[in-house]
Amino acid sequence: MLHRKARVKRGQTIVVHGANSGVGGILVQLAHHADLHIIGTAAPHHHDALRAAGVEPVDYNDQDLAGRVRQLAPRGVDAIFDNVGGPVMFASYRMLGPRGALVCYVIASMMKDTGSLVRPFMKALAQLAIWNTLPNGRTATFYNVWSGYGLRPATFRSHLREDLRRVFGLLANGTITPNVAARYPLAEASAAMALAESRTVYGKVILVP
Repeated sequence: MLHRKARVKRGQTIVVHGANSGVGGILVQLAHHADLHIIGTAAPHHHDALRAAGVEPVDYNDQDLAGRVRQLAPRGVDAIFDNVGGPVMFASYRMLGPRGALVCYVIASMMKDTGSLVRPFMKALAQLAIWNTLPNGRTATFYNVWSGYGLRPATFRSHLREDLRRVFGLLANGTITPNVAARYPLAEASAAMALAESRTVYGKVILVP
């Protein structure tokens, strides 16, 4: 998402929605490794942890989220990684600067809906496609780890090998580290699930066999 989709460059500014989440936390570490300035959205009780991680925190419930980000980056940001979708996706697009990139990878705002996700997912794809027709230099994509597998399997496997090699190398030398919020024995899986779904922890809840 950082390098193949957003094509970030050293010194640029990005927004990571859900910067306290599992994917968001790794994005933050990879972004630091790429020498990026990071603005992260999260609930206020996560802001101290984000500051300690070198992130400029913003309340994701701010009614003027786009305006708040524009205060921090008056010319707009270079890339946004959106795991929320819905209205946040539209706010994210407004945060972009010239030639900025919006990368969506989840529509978490719809996860609590008991209906089918197909319709909102297709609407999101259609909106991203519309934005890509505008002559403003911005790009908008939905990232799927399996994208390209059916059309170009050899290229897909080559990219996957290279990306995993780099990530595992960064793990091995300590550049990035898993952010573990708590560990539970398998017998306490229900308590682990309750904590994971409470949205109060920073990082992942791990079950230990």
